[in-house]
Amino acid sequence: MVFSQYDSYLYMYILILTMIPAVVLGLMGKKIKYYGMLATAFMIYLIIGLDVQFKFLAIFIVWEMLLIFFFMKSRQKEKNKWTFRIFLFATMLPLIINKVTPMTPVGVLGFIGISYLSFRTIQIIVEIYDGAIKEIKIMDILYFVLFFPTLSSGPIDRSRRFEEEINKNIPKEEYIESYLFPGIKKIFQGLLYKFVIAALIYTYWTSRINPDKSIIPIILYMYGYTLYLFFDFAGYSLIAVGTSYIFGVKAPDNFDKPFLSKDMKEFWTRWHISLSRWFGDFIFSRFVLDSMRKKRFKKRATASHVAQIITMLTMGFWHGLTWYYIAYGLYQGVALVLTDEYTKKSKIYKKYKKEKWFQYIQIVITFNIVCFGMLIFSGFLNYYV
Repeated sequence: MVFSQYDSYLYMYILILTMIPAVVLGLMGKKIKYYGMLATAFMIYLIIGLDVQFKFLAIFIVWEMLLIFFFMKSRQKEKNKWTFRIFLFATMLPLIINKVTPMTPVGVLGFIGISYLSFRTIQIIVEIYDGAIKEIKIMDILYFVLFFPTLSSGPIDRSRRFEEEINKNIPKEEYIESYLFPGIKKIFQGLLYKFVIAALIYTYWTSRINPDKSIIPIILYMYGYTLYLFFDFAGYSLIAVGTSYIFGVKAPDNFDKPFLSKDMKEFWTRWHISLSRWFGDFIFSRFVLDSMRKKRFKKRATASHVAQIITMLTMGFWHGLTWYYIAYGLYQGVALVLTDEYTKKSKIYKKYKKEKWFQYIQIVITFNIVCFGMLIFSGFLNYYV
């Protein structure tokens, strides 16, 4: 039997049983790392099984580990930009194939979680090139890439931080106060979000909306889907992070009250935080710095705006090669550019930005901008196209 991660009560029951030895090791002040590796292998078996998806996963892992190993050898000899680009493309190739093949007669080639695993291997290749990673421990890298709590849902961790945590000794008191109790709290909060609030929204709201010629279903679905997506996504992200804590790894939080954002730039520091930081570090920042170094644009603001469009479009393509995902990426990029222009040039904003009443208005407006973006993302508008 193959389970969809964090989607069933039976999976959650098995997960709790799997966490018990980790808790015992933590309370004894022992390293959880090696048990975590065994638990990861077992849970991957439950989530992916031993059929076609497992074969794709095995090929992916062998391919990526070979690339990481040989690129490290190459980087130790010299820092060559073209070698880096070739290895980077090769690292991205399985993800590209996974996104393109659904549009072909071949069908989907890949496995659950390929996107998140690819982000991890890409990050390793980039940081090897930068010189931030100087040594590769294959078992630690394998554990990082395959770490089961964040296999299919994220959040996206960073290898150096992960390796440092799994290899340190955590005293009993620290494990209880900083890992066990916070982990349990996050798991219960996640269960409430996903299995209660999100389930109620779906059952009594979004699932009952039928598209017709009027605008009312669109508006109802726009708000309903946005709230459902948040509680569902934030729910299983919290469970994933909480489980990581139990296994001695403080995976980064993925959500921070996103609907209290006063503009779209703030929203992306609160929504799917690990993904937006990943894209910010490895696409946005690098594009801006490279553009300024090569003087592609006269102003840094122009480079920043182009980078925002490219970054969010890439995020759209990452979700899938459908018009609504790509339109969603473009919409978010334009929203960020307009936010930049508004906060820099608006006299009204500069005059009232510290006033509470003005901030409340900003929150309401931003929420509606977010909701319309989620409507595009949902694909609901397909019924009207």
